[in-house]
Amino acid sequence: MTSLQMSAKEEMLERFLDAAARGDLSQVSTLLSNVPSLINQTGYSGWTALMLAARNGRHNVAEALLSQGCDKMSVNSSSQTAYDIAKFWGHRHICNLLSRTDDGCRRVLPAADVSGQQNYFSAETLDRLSVKRTDAGWLEAKRSDPDTVYLLFSNLSPMTSSGQEDGAGEATRLCRFRYEAVKDLLHKPDTMLVFLGVEKTKKPSSSSQTHVGIWEPPAWFAISTDEDAAELLKRCREKNCCFPKTPNRDLLTLSEEEAGVVAQARSVLAWHSRYRFCPTCGGCTEPEEGGYKRSCLNADCRSLKGVHNTCYPRVDPVVIMLVIHPDGNQCLLGRKKIFPANMFSCLAGFIEPGETVEAAVRREVQEESGVKVGPVQYVSCQPWPMPSNLMIGCLAVAVSTDIRVDENEIQEARWFPRQQVMDLLLRGSSPAFSVPPRQTIAHQLIRHWVNMNSNL
Repeated sequence: MTSLQMSAKEEMLERFLDAAARGDLSQVSTLLSNVPSLINQTGYSGWTALMLAARNGRHNVAEALLSQGCDKMSVNSSSQTAYDIAKFWGHRHICNLLSRTDDGCRRVLPAADVSGQQNYFSAETLDRLSVKRTDAGWLEAKRSDPDTVYLLFSNLSPMTSSGQEDGAGEATRLCRFRYEAVKDLLHKPDTMLVFLGVEKTKKPSSSSQTHVGIWEPPAWFAISTDEDAAELLKRCREKNCCFPKTPNRDLLTLSEEEAGVVAQARSVLAWHSRYRFCPTCGGCTEPEEGGYKRSCLNADCRSLKGVHNTCYPRVDPVVIMLVIHPDGNQCLLGRKKIFPANMFSCLAGFIEPGETVEAAVRREVQEESGVKVGPVQYVSCQPWPMPSNLMIGCLAVAVSTDIRVDENEIQEARWFPRQQVMDLLLRGSSPAFSVPPRQTIAHQLIRHWVNMNSNL
């Protein structure tokens, strides 16, 4: 290629960028029809025609460039997108045009078929057998069955045991009791009993035969009682038993299978502890259906007519999202004041009534960090029994990159390069920052992004 040809191409690019900045739609269209490759080419400091149109408020040019497939997620040498530029210069009509989510920024996300791994607290160890919850006779028989397993809870913490006094070197496990060890608790008025389900696989034993000789797998129940925790611990024959005092940390040391059981039991027991009185009329309630329903004892209460969500265990949906930079090679992480030093995590927030998952992701990210989000993609979810959240994990692509933290929500937010995050995950520690432990969905979202085989 000769220097004359190079100069001609450079001159054409300069004319194209200048036309976009001036809002000369006719010249922009003519140059593009002759040389379509101009559309995403960059000039000084990495500015594209779309960025120049956004800088100068040229809506007609920006609209035409987008209609022809212009990449609105490109960033200049200052890591600004066209949306960032339009927002800085106060061109709201351009911002509205660029914030539409049905186009090019989807290239940052992987294909829609995302097969996420099972998250901690998500294991369905038991068959919940919900059809048996209304069978009072069957439940009564299972309560006294010698093979039935009972888990003891005090102040929403399950009794656990570790192999050594300091808990080192061996995983924490749940203490399991049989009927004879807890039958006195079952007759106390303040005891709460929840049917958790039956074991999915278990070899038959002679004591588990029904009256017609058909074997049934052992049932599991959770018991919550106000009895003194020290007295409850005396019932356990295992060494080093305790009730965890910091569930956010201590419950993360269980096996995947037992963690799934605790997620179910703790959430339902937490609901019972908060809904002893009817939210509709204030009257007393009583548990039914194996602990999965509370009914008001006031015969005139409206909650007894029709189906009401106050009568069933509560689940609070929360969106938790890893926001990806428009260049695909950075992610947005934030930290709260209560986090350990230097720990950063995904942004998160509760879904509001009448709100979709996607809308909640966009609202929460903008409220907490000031970053505007385009496409949102679901990855996986995680029950989080602290006390009864369902964490809905998503990836989201940023349309803007400017960070303005709401200090009432979070303390700090930053863009972290992919390589820096990858180094942290591989080495396990970093002097600069840390992320939540592997048992959290935040950690799994970050790992998922690092491992994605996509156009990053």
